[in-house]
Amino acid sequence: MTRHVVVLGDVMLDVIVQANAEVAPASDTPASIRVTRGGSGANLAIALRNANHEVVYVGAVGRDGAAALFVDALLGANVTPRLLSVEGTTGTVVSLVASDGQRSMLTDRGVNSRLTETFVAAQLEEPFDHLHVSGYLLLDPATRAVGVGALALARRRGCSTSVDVCSVAPLRAVSPTTFLEAAAGATTIFANEEEALALTSKDSIEGALYVLGTLFDEVVITAGARGAIGARGAERFNAGAGTVAIVDTTGAGDAATGTYLGARLNGEEPQAALVEAMRAAARVVSGLGALG
Repeated sequence: MTRHVVVLGDVMLDVIVQANAEVAPASDTPASIRVTRGGSGANLAIALRNANHEVVYVGAVGRDGAAALFVDALLGANVTPRLLSVEGTTGTVVSLVASDGQRSMLTDRGVNSRLTETFVAAQLEEPFDHLHVSGYLLLDPATRAVGVGALALARRRGCSTSVDVCSVAPLRAVSPTTFLEAAAGATTIFANEEEALALTSKDSIEGALYVLGTLFDEVVITAGARGAIGARGAERFNAGAGTVAIVDTTGAGDAATGTYLGARLNGEEPQAALVEAMRAAARVVSGLGALG
């Protein structure tokens, strides 16, 4: 059941760093370092393509080598890039991976903030079935209107839509109310546990699921090693995370989201789709970098 999907997201170069010894201040520390294409939505787009959907990726790039790397990676995965090219640098994130696989990110969004409503509207002129909007666009005041406009256009055409929250620190900075207002009307929302609690001011994942379930048709909340839970109306579903050694969590959320969406667009029920999503996330966390 091939669907035409547009993913509206960031374009980033990922620099993944994991120290192999205690960091030596003002000196050298051996480390494992990977440089790959990143970007919120890129793994998601590739997972959708792996589910046999036709996928277009829309974003903004600088005129530099990082842009070429990103484009080559998408083309290699048979995802169609539709990227606004502007003077400046492509976004870059340095991900510092701790021994437990958790990461801290130093982010330079580069020209991602210069994505325009005019460019995005032009890319949405062709028919599509589903639109996914990365939460980073809604979290950034410079691109919030771009994401809101795209979601509104999709709704007017009767297309399904989805958003993911992406990051809790900028969510708190812009306020959960601002994010929820921007995401209002989306069919499905994806969040991790920390983001879901921040969005709803609840102190339990079940409470957050209930609140978000009153705002969106479908909700998926991931909870790290505890797996994920979700809701579709009154229906509740959950899946375990599996037992794999966690090397790096970079890209796991995108892979889970894309796999879940791909399965749902193929007509699978939420429970089965969530099980597939958790398997995809487990594959990613077992390796260093978003590519697993």
